[in-house]
Amino acid sequence: MELKEIQKTRQHIYKGMVFDLYHDTVTLPDGNEAGRDCVYHNGGAAVVALTNEDEILFVKQFRYVCGEETLELPAGKLDSKDEDPTKAAIRELKEETGAVAKHFVKIGECYSTPGFCNERIHLYFAKELSFGEQQLDEEEFLNVVKIPKDDAVRMAKEGKFKDLKTLAGILYFAAFENGEQ
Repeated sequence: MELKEIQKTRQHIYKGMVFDLYHDTVTLPDGNEAGRDCVYHNGGAAVVALTNEDEILFVKQFRYVCGEETLELPAGKLDSKDEDPTKAAIRELKEETGAVAKHFVKIGECYSTPGFCNERIHLYFAKELSFGEQQLDEEEFLNVVKIPKDDAVRMAKEGKFKDLKTLAGILYFAAFENGEQ
């Protein structure tokens, strides 16, 4: 059976700084119609940055919408839908941690919540880091945390990370490091 849903109508509900919200009516594979609330996002990039001491860089920050601090990979949104995700990842690593990498490679990508949002997060591995000053955005407050890579992989396998991009990034990294990609 063909699974594709075809957009019939679209209503723009909200235009924000980070995403746009639409309500679409779609035709389902069986010919019936249904409503879809859709969040459109430019996407993002996250980095598994490995220090010379075999530690992975994380950032700890308060996430207002979740009401708690989270431990995440350095990451950020693409400034436009046309921005090169690699350039965004390099920028975000520098801004959030002060790190610049000599070696930078894409290791995967994932959708954050494909049931209602098109946000695609591009995942990178970086090593041979040199450090300078953080260049945080005006409204950005975070602390850099270093975790030994084996501990970080174990934490991912044990479900210790609540942030999807962090969990996916660490698991992609583990597969990449083991030559499974």
